[in-house]
Parts: sequence; C-alpha cells; structure tokens
Amino acid sequence: MKFSHKTIFVRSISRLPVGLAIVILTGCASVGSNYVSPKASVSTDWHTQLKDGLTAQEMNPQTLSAWWTTLNDPALSRLIERAVSGNLDLKKARARIREARARRGVANAARFPTLDATGSVTRSRSSEETGTGETSSLYAVGIDAGWELDIFGGVRRSVEAAEADLGASKEGMRDVLVSLLAEVALNYLEVRTYQARLAVAEENLEAQKETHQLTLWRNQAGLSDQLAVEQARYNLENTRSQIPTLRTGSEQAMNRIAVLLGEQPGTVHRELEQYKPVPVTLLEIAVGVPADVLRRRPDVRRAERELAAQTARIGVATAELYPKFKLSGSIGLEALSFGNLFSSGSRTFSGGPGITWRIFDAGAIRQNIEIQSALQEQYLIAYEAAVLNALQEVENALVAYSEEQRRRETLKETTQAAQRAADLAQHKYQAGLADFNNVLDAQRSLLSFQDQLAQSDGTVTSNLVRLYKTLGGGWTSLTPDEKK
Repeated sequence: MKFSHKTIFVRSISRLPVGLAIVILTGCASVGSNYVSPKASVSTDWHTQLKDGLTAQEMNPQTLSAWWTTLNDPALSRLIERAVSGNLDLKKARARIREARARRGVANAARFPTLDATGSVTRSRSSEETGTGETSSLYAVGIDAGWELDIFGGVRRSVEAAEADLGASKEGMRDVLVSLLAEVALNYLEVRTYQARLAVAEENLEAQKETHQLTLWRNQAGLSDQLAVEQARYNLENTRSQIPTLRTGSEQAMNRIAVLLGEQPGTVHRELEQYKPVPVTLLEIAVGVPADVLRRRPDVRRAERELAAQTARIGVATAELYPKFKLSGSIGLEALSFGNLFSSGSRTFSGGPGITWRIFDAGAIRQNIEIQSALQEQYLIAYEAAVLNALQEVENALVAYSEEQRRRETLKETTQAAQRAADLAQHKYQAGLADFNNVLDAQRSLLSFQDQLAQSDGTVTSNLVRLYKTLGGGWTSLTPDEKK
C-alpha cells in the first residue's frame, strides 16, 4: 500500500472537527487593519506667483521625463547617458531592489508546505550486562512534510509588507536617479559658468595690460606720475590672481562629474575643456499643480510605500495573539538491513494536525503590537513631512528661477552701462581730460559686473535644473524595465 502527502493531508483533515476544517479550507480575513493610502491635503495652486515663463498648465510628460534635452546641449546629454549606466549609487539602488524582490519571495514561500528528505544509518551495541551485547544496524529513509496554515493571515500580511518594501526600493532607486541627473547637469553648468567667468577675467586682463602700458608711456612722457602706473599695475595683478581660482573650480567640477559617471577623476576633462557657453533655458515652462508633483515625486511615493509596509507589519504582530495550526506528516522506510529496506514491510508513515497557542508571555506580543503601531505613526509623520518638503522645494525653486531671471536682466543693463563708462573713461584719460582714478574705478566695476552676469547666466539655467528636480522629472524615461 502506497502513501503520499496528499493521502496523509486528507486523512489529517478528516480527523479535525468539521467546523475547524471548514475554517482551515476556506480561510478567513487577515488580522490587522487593511491599508488605506493617506490623502494629502494640498492647495490647488502654488503660493509663488507664476511669471517669467512659468505656467500652471500640465507639463508634457515627454518634456519632463527627458528635461535635459530641452537645453539642446549634446555634451550634457552624453554625460547623462553615461551616468545612468555607470553611477555607483544607482547600481547600489538596483541591488537593493533585487534584495527586496528576494525577501518578498522568502515571505511568500511561507504560504506553502515544506518537504524534507531524510536518510540515516545507525549502528548500536547493547550492553552485555543489561542486554544481549549484540551489534545492530538501523537503515531509514523518508520524507517529512509540514504546513502551517495561515488561518489568521499573519503570513499574508508578511507578504503584503514585503511587497510594499519592494515598491519602496523601486521608488528609492527612482529618487536616486532624479538626484543623479540633476547633479550631473548642475556640475556641468558649473563647468560652463567657470569657463565663462574665466573668459571674462582673461578679456579684462588683456584690457588692463593695455591700460598699464598706456600709463607707462604717459609716465615716460611726463604726462602722469608713478602713482597711476602702480595703480594700473595692482589692478592688473588683482585680475590675474582671480584666474587660478576659477581654473581650480572648473577642474573640481569636472572631477565631480567623472565620479558621478562612475569613472576616475580626469576622464571627462578632454571633452569639456573647450569653452562653450551656458545652455539657454526655455522660454515657457509648465509646472502643473501641487497634486501633480506629489504623484510624481519618488521620495513621496517611497514614503507612502514604507507606510504601507509598516501597516502590514502590525497585522504580522497581531497574528501572534492567535493559535497556529499545522499539518505534518512523514512517510519512509526502516529496516535492520539494507537489503530489506525497500521491502513492503519496511514502510512507515505518520501524520496529523497540530496546534500551538501561546497563552502567557508577560505581554510581549501586545508590546510588540504597540511597537509596530508606534512605528506606523512615525512612518505616517515621515510621509507628511515628505509632502511638505516636496512642496517647499518646488516653491523655493519657482521663486529662485523667476527672480534670478530678473536679476540677470538688470545685470545685463548694468554691464552695458559699465562697458560704456570704461570706454569713456579710457578715452578721456588718453586725451588728458580725466584722472586715472576714473579709469581704475570703471575697469573694476566692469570686471565685477561682467563676472556677476556670467554667474547669473549659469544660475538661471541651474535653477531650471533644480526646478525640474523638485518636480520629480527624469526617472520615467530612464528607469530600466523591472520585473514584478
């Protein structure tokens, strides 16, 4: 007569009380609260007045998903592609997804029966004083089966938590991606800004060399004193002293880009060392409404998934209050000699239901439920904080982008006036109609305003990048295909 796991299971169930068997076979609702996604109460529009190209229209998903392409800079696009494939933080985030997926598989495995194959050979000898003193052998092989029935849903809640953890890991990777794209772009713009400032400094340096030479000629001709020569000299050398600092900043920014790409410092210098202007921003940018941002931001989505996971863990802890039902059984062969091991008379089997119920633990289970509930409250607060932080970042980015554009326009007018003043002061000094201090002040002001304008050009585009980052742009088109 042959026995199988199915045979043992059916016989075990048949011995259970009818009511209990019905509960086991049909199952019941999981303990703990069913998760309900929190609803964030946000304004219907932004506090910051949308102007200077900003509109509340819904942003084009294609534009947001590949926002760097709107700057029309092929060099930046190439760096973005290399960063997505090589960045180490992004690789680590992908590894965390694989870990979370495996943990979900471990949790889900608890829903199914377990099978263990066993085998042993035991030799024993009895005492001559108390027994026969003979040596005997026992050969045994078998299969043990066990199944803990998830009556109260503790395992189901565990799987639910693992599924939410997997979702949080995916959102975490997307958050890393959003930050990575912004950091690559910001450092790239920093390189271009330093190059623009360096060009300004070198251009002014050449003009100040000519002015210094002019003072020398005038001094030699007796038309001016040595004071003008020395003033022109220190103005020239002061400008020259700024150039190493600008070159250092540019080098450091390029090294940061290389590390963001997962490469050694110095690998991007050759392709970025040639001067190129700062990319120009868009004329009109649709930013949508606050609710759109919360649906799109990976950090907010991750906080929501973490809250869902912790809510499920309350159910896991609550299930410990209830009894655990288990079906177990084994079939095997036992014989005193290996030759008889596979004979019909060597067959053995056992099986039946079991129940365990912790009736006293000094309140440990209920305290653990309290722990998990307190953690859920913390995750809820963290979610609410993520919402507020997201809205704050967008508001700040909106006002920074708009106001810096106004500052840049003012600096343009200021720089043009400073250029005219410097030219006029130079001509008057050459004609002997003005003191050299006028030339000195005009050149200093021109260098300062031109440098500020170069920085403002970079800041405007950098603020656009920060705005796209706060809007949660970039991850939808570059997130690799993910298995469920």
